[in-house]
Amino acid sequence: MKKRTLFLLPFLLALASLQAQQTSTDTTWKLKYRENGLVPPAYPVSLTVAQDGSGDYRSIQEAVNAVRDLSQVQVVINIKPGVYKEKLIIPSWKKNIFLKGEGETIITNADYSGKEYPGGNDQFGRSKYSTYTSYTVLVQGDDFKAENITIQNTAGRVGQAVALHVEGDRAVFINCRLLGNQDTLYAATSGSRQLYRDCYIEGTTDFIFGEATCVFKNCSIKSLTNSYITAAATSQAQQFGFVFMDCKLIAAPDVNKCYLGRPWRPFARTVFLNTEMGSHIIPEGWHNWNNVANEKTVLYAESGNTGAGAATASRVKWSRVLSKKQVAAYSVRKILGDWMPGE
Repeated sequence: MKKRTLFLLPFLLALASLQAQQTSTDTTWKLKYRENGLVPPAYPVSLTVAQDGSGDYRSIQEAVNAVRDLSQVQVVINIKPGVYKEKLIIPSWKKNIFLKGEGETIITNADYSGKEYPGGNDQFGRSKYSTYTSYTVLVQGDDFKAENITIQNTAGRVGQAVALHVEGDRAVFINCRLLGNQDTLYAATSGSRQLYRDCYIEGTTDFIFGEATCVFKNCSIKSLTNSYITAAATSQAQQFGFVFMDCKLIAAPDVNKCYLGRPWRPFARTVFLNTEMGSHIIPEGWHNWNNVANEKTVLYAESGNTGAGAATASRVKWSRVLSKKQVAAYSVRKILGDWMPGE
C-alpha cells in the first residue's frame, strides 16, 4: 500500500495543481457567470483590467493573451484608469479586440532606436532597438479598435521612438491621444486600412509616417518643433495614402516653420481636406526630401482648408489643389473600400 501511495503521489500533486489553476481562473471573469447561476462560455467576450486587482487582470497584455485566438466576435477589454507601463503587443492571431479606456487610461513605454536591448540580443541577433521595434503599442491583429486611450513614448528627443505601430487591417482609434516626438505614429504596411477619429496626435519630425491607407477625421495634429508632419511611404499600387479631413494643425508656441509632409518613399500620397492650418505651416507647404525625382511621383494635394497656413498661392508647383469633382472621390467609404467602420 505504501508503494502504491508513493506511485500515485505525483499524479495527485498534478491533479491538485490543475484544480488550483481552475480555482484561480474562476476568481476572474468566469466567477461572474457562476455567481449568477450561469455556465461561463469557453472564451470571454468582455474582460476588465484594473491595477488594483478589482478586475479580471492587472495588465493589458494578460487580458489580450486571454482572448481566443482568431476570434470571430469582438472582445471588449475595459481598462480602468491608471498608468500602464507596458510594451503591449496585439499579435496577428488576436483579432477583433476592442481596448476601451475608462477615465484617464495611459499606456506608456520609453524605448527608442539605438537603445540597448535588455539582456542581450533579440531573436534576430540585434543588440539594439530600431524604429520598428521601439513601439509602446504594436497592433498586428486585424479588426482592432481603441477608444479613450492615451498611448505615449516618453523616451524624449533621442531620435525615432514610436508610440503606436499598426500593421493589422481595419484598425479604428476613437478619442485617443498619441504622444511622442520623432515618429510618434507608424501607420505601417500597404495592406492596412486605418481610421483615426477625434484623436490628438503630437510629435516633432515625421510623426505620422508609413505605408498604410489612413483617414484622420476631426483630429488635432500638434507640431512640437519646426519640422515635417507626415512622411508617407505609399506604394505605387495604392490609390490613397494619408487623408486628413476636418482636422486642426496646431503647434507649440515657438514653432513657426513646418511642412505638411515629405515623401519617405517616391509614391507618397497625402491629402488635406477642410482642415484648419495654423501659421506654423510655411507657404511652400511640401518638401521633396532633397530628391527632385520625387516631385514627379508623389501626390500632395489640398482643398477647402482654412487658417493662416492654408493659402495655396505659394505652394510648391508640384503639389495640387483638388477640384470639387476630385474631392468627391475622397469619401471615407471610397478611401477604405469594402470596410466601413461603425461609429
